[in-house]
Amino acid sequence: MAEPEQQATACVLCECNCGITVEVDGRRFAKIRGDKAHPASAGYTCEKAMRLDLYQNGPHRLTSPLKRTADGSYVEIDWDTALDEIATRLTEVETRFGGDKIFFYGGGGQGNHLGVANQLALRGALGSVYHSNALAQEKTGEMWVDARLYGGHTKGDFDNAEVLVFVGKNPWQSHSFPRARPLLKEVAADPHRAMIVVDPRVSETAAMADHHLQVTPGGDAWLIAAMVAVLVQEDLVDAAFIAAHTSGYDEVRAAFADVDIAAFAVTSGVGEEQIRAAARRIAAASSVCVYEDLGIQQAPNSTLVSYLNKLLWILTGNFAGPGKMFLHSSFAPLAGGGGSGAGPRKPPTRLDRARKAATARAVTTAGSAIGVALPALSGIAALRPAVEAGSRALLDAMIPLAGGMLGGTAGAAGGSRTSPVTGAKIIGGLLPCNSIADEILTEHPDRFRAIWIDSSNPAHSLADSKRFRAAMRSIELSVVIDVAFTETAREADYVLPAASQFEKPEATFFNFEFPRNIFHLRKPIVDPLPGTRSEPEIYAELLRRMGAVDTATIHRLRRAARSGRDTFGASFFATLAARPALAKLAPYLLYETLGETLPPRVRGAAVLWGLSQICAMSNPKGVARAGFTGKGAAPGNKLFDAIIDSPTGVVFTDDTWDDVWHHVKRKDRRFTIAIENLLGQVRALPSARSVWTTEEFPLVLAAGERRSFTANAIFRNPEWRRRDKHGALRISAADATALHLATGDQARLTTETGSATVTVEISDMMRAGNIALPNGLGLDFPATDGTTTSEGVSPNELTSLGLKDDLAGTPWHKHVPARLDALVTS
Repeated sequence: MAEPEQQATACVLCECNCGITVEVDGRRFAKIRGDKAHPASAGYTCEKAMRLDLYQNGPHRLTSPLKRTADGSYVEIDWDTALDEIATRLTEVETRFGGDKIFFYGGGGQGNHLGVANQLALRGALGSVYHSNALAQEKTGEMWVDARLYGGHTKGDFDNAEVLVFVGKNPWQSHSFPRARPLLKEVAADPHRAMIVVDPRVSETAAMADHHLQVTPGGDAWLIAAMVAVLVQEDLVDAAFIAAHTSGYDEVRAAFADVDIAAFAVTSGVGEEQIRAAARRIAAASSVCVYEDLGIQQAPNSTLVSYLNKLLWILTGNFAGPGKMFLHSSFAPLAGGGGSGAGPRKPPTRLDRARKAATARAVTTAGSAIGVALPALSGIAALRPAVEAGSRALLDAMIPLAGGMLGGTAGAAGGSRTSPVTGAKIIGGLLPCNSIADEILTEHPDRFRAIWIDSSNPAHSLADSKRFRAAMRSIELSVVIDVAFTETAREADYVLPAASQFEKPEATFFNFEFPRNIFHLRKPIVDPLPGTRSEPEIYAELLRRMGAVDTATIHRLRRAARSGRDTFGASFFATLAARPALAKLAPYLLYETLGETLPPRVRGAAVLWGLSQICAMSNPKGVARAGFTGKGAAPGNKLFDAIIDSPTGVVFTDDTWDDVWHHVKRKDRRFTIAIENLLGQVRALPSARSVWTTEEFPLVLAAGERRSFTANAIFRNPEWRRRDKHGALRISAADATALHLATGDQARLTTETGSATVTVEISDMMRAGNIALPNGLGLDFPATDGTTTSEGVSPNELTSLGLKDDLAGTPWHKHVPARLDALVTS
C-alpha cells in the first residue's frame, strides 16, 4: 500500500505562518505536522495548526454565488450572472457618484494576501481611493510612530536577546515570532536572561517572567513613562549610541527629567521599586528586544505607549546587533516614512532608491530584449526613460499593498490624508475601522456608496457590530468574497464563494525575519471545491467585463511573455511607460499575460513577478547574497522562478547587521526621537485622565483574550475547541466574591452598547476590576440538521465606536467599561 502523500504548505492562523506538511486523504487533512524543511519555523508549530481540517472542510463552505432578494433572503445564482450584475452595478456607482465612493475592506487574515494584491487592479480601474483592514484596529498607531522615528517596521532578535520585554503581549498564546513557546521556556530557565511583562493579567507569559509589572488597566502610559524616566534620571542611557545615531535627545531628556516617578507608579498600580528594577535590568543588559501587541494597541493612550516602548530600547542602544532590534527588508515595497519634526529635509525614501536602481538594473538586459518586443524603442537612449518610467509606475501602483497589508509605513508619516466624512486620520493608507460606519450612515454627499469586502468578517470583528450591520444594509451595493456565509456575508447584496487558502496559490506579506528574510508561496494542495473560485480569477473576470484593458495590449504582452522573462519585462515596463494609467492595473495585466505561461495551479501568483522585481531593485545586495544574481531583470526573474518552484519558503534577502541602517529612511541614518506632540502628552500625564470606569460600569472588560482554544474567525466550527467551548468570562476571585458568583454561574455582562449572558470562570490570571472574554466566539455554524448553532459571546456586540485612540483611531477592545450582574448563583 502506497504511503499517504505529504504536501508542504503553511499554517494560516497567525502572522508566523509556520511551515506544515499535510497528509491528504481525498479532500480531508488526515494528519498535519510541522515542516522541518521550512527555513523559518524548522518543524515547529503550535497545536492550533493541527485542527486546520475544520477550516478546510465542513458544512460552512459556500459553493455557489448568492444574491440577496427584496425580502432579505438569499438565492443561489450562477457565476456569470453574479459577475455580470456586479460589474454593471460597480460601474453604475462609479459613474453616478465617483470611484472614490467605493470603499474596499479586507486583506484575507494572516496568510491570504494574494487576493488583495490582485484586488489593487479592481480598485485602480474604479478609481477607489479609500480602504482598510484589520491592521487599522491594531497597528496604525505604532506605524505612525515608526514612520517618525526611523521610517520602517522593527522586529527583535528574540532568540539571542538577554532581556525580552512584552507589553500587552502574551506570546505563549499569540506567538508572533518563530518557536515562541520553546523560546519562552529557554529564557525562563536561563539565570542570565530575563523576561519583563507588562500586563494586568497573570498570563501564561507573565507567570514565567522575572518582572511582571501588573499594571492597572489604562495605566500603561504612566508605567512606561516612569521606566523611561528612570533611564533618563539615573543616567542609564547609552550616551554613545544616542550621540551617534539619534536626533532630538535634549528634548526627550527635558521631558522625562521632570517626571515624578513615584506619582506615576501610583497611577500605574505598580510599585516604584518594581519599575526601577525593571528599567535597570533593561539598562544593564547586553541586548534587549521589546514587543508590544493588542493588549496595549487596543487600550487607552496606545499611540503614546508605542512611542514610549520604543524609547526603552532606543535610549539603551539596543539596535543593529545580535539580540537587539532591527529594521528589515520586505518582499513587498515599504515606502514613505519621511517627515517627523526633523526639519525641512526630505531624504530619498526606499521607493526613491528603488526607482533609481530600477533603471540601472533593468536597462542592460532589457536593451536587447526590447528590440524584439518593441522595435521603436530598441536603442538604449530611448530605452532608459521607458524603463525608468515603467519601473516608477509599477512601484507607485504597488504602494497601497505596503500600507494595506504589511503594516508598514507607506503613507504613515504624513498623516495629511483624512476620511471624507468624519475627517479621521488615514495612516498607512488605512481608514480607521471605528470610522467606517460613520462614513456610511450619514446624508453627507461624500459618504461611501458601495463596499467591497474580501475574505474578512468586519460585522464580527469591528467595534459595535450592530452599527456596522446597519451600515451594510443602508449602502447602495455590498459584495463579500469568502469561503463561508459569515456574519458579514449575511448582510451583503452578493456573496461570492472563494476557494480556500489551501485550494489556490497563497502567501503572506508579513515577512519580518533577519538576517535571512523568507517568502513562502503556498501551492494548492487540493483542487478548489466545485463552485468556488480564487480571488485573482474573480477580479480578472470582473475587469474583463469592465473592458479595463484593450485586447491589443493584452495580446502584445502575451506574445512577449511567451518569448521569455527578459522580453516580457522589457515590454511590460515600456507599456507602463507609454501608458502610465495602466500601472494601477498591473496585477491584472500580469495575471492575463505572464500568468498564461505559468502552471495553471499557480496562475494567481503572477502578481509576484512585479513584486520580485521591486524586491530585487530595492534590496540588490541582500537579494544577491540570497543567491539571485545577474544583470538587469535577471535577479528578479530568478527570485520569482524560485518562489514559483519551491514547495516551501524561499530566502529572498540575506542581510548583515550593517544593512539594518540602510532601512532607516533618513538621509543621515539617524533616529528622530523627539516627536513633539507625543512629548507634549508625556508632559501632560500628571493631570491626564487615567480612569474610564464609572459607577454604572465599574469593571474593565478585555474583549478578545487569546486562549489555548481560540483563534481567528476562520475557525468557525466549534468542534475544534477541546476546552472552554462556550468561552467563559474570566474574573478575579475578589470580584467573584463581591458579586456572589462562582465558576459555572450565569451572569449578565453589560456595556454602553449591549449586553450578553456569560458563563463565569474564576481565574487567578485576573486582576480585581479586570474581566476578559475570549476572541473567536459567537460565530454562526450550520448544524447537520440544517439549523444554525452559535457558541459563546461575540465580543464586538459589546464594544464601542467612541472608545478609540485620539490620534490613530484604534479601538479600545481591551478596555471596555462594563458591569456584571449575577443571574444564577451556586
